[in-house]
Amino acid sequence: MTPETLVRHELAGLDVTVTDASNPDLVGIEGRVRDETMKTLLVATGDGVKQVPKAGTTFRFGLETADVVVDGDRLLARPALRTETHRGSLWQ
Repeated sequence: MTPETLVRHELAGLDVTVTDASNPDLVGIEGRVRDETMKTLLVATGDGVKQVPKAGTTFRFGLETADVVVDGDRLLARPALRTETHRGSLWQ
């Protein structure tokens, strides 16, 4: 997995931080992606599992090689479909 291909991969198991969100209460949530649905990420934090909407949220994913900032709107899709399709974007 590279920063360029992150949005085409499974996100479960990645470290994530919410850096910006339409709901200010979500900013600062950090932990590990436990699961994902079409519209949300489930993030395991020290305070339990938080359900974070993808729409209107900016995420920073920690990879071994770099931190990658992704607009959550680009992740809006069923995970299986997102990982199999090639929509024209900078990350795919």
